[in-house]
Amino acid sequence: MRLSLLFVFLGLMAGTAGAQDARTFDARLTPLPLDVVNREQIKGSGSGSAVLEGRRLTVSGSFSGMLGPATVAHLHLGPALGIRGGPVLNLDIDQAAAGNFSGEFELTEDQLGALRAGRLYIQIHSEIAPGGNLWGWLLE
Repeated sequence: MRLSLLFVFLGLMAGTAGAQDARTFDARLTPLPLDVVNREQIKGSGSGSAVLEGRRLTVSGSFSGMLGPATVAHLHLGPALGIRGGPVLNLDIDQAAAGNFSGEFELTEDQLGALRAGRLYIQIHSEIAPGGNLWGWLLE
């Protein structure tokens, strides 16, 4: 009986330890005009979250209210929090003015550091705003 209880306890502890290792990052997606001209072209909002377990990052979220269909979505890596940078990972996205996006990645050391420092962000592009329609930094 004691041995059975020990195995149950160890199993529960192992499950709890795995859950403690997971870190969650959230993003609020909003328009970020590149200039005065495209300020009227980009509309919409969204939200996303990312769960980090070890090096595995699972990203999911939704968006709505864009003036045209989404074309692509990426995780971008900026040089500092709030400063735009280049795309590093592709997300799957619904090709619509409202929908969902997702992705699963094995991060490099540099990408892990960037995520922890708030330098990774989600960017959704649309037909109307090919330079970017919605942005949201992944923050704990």
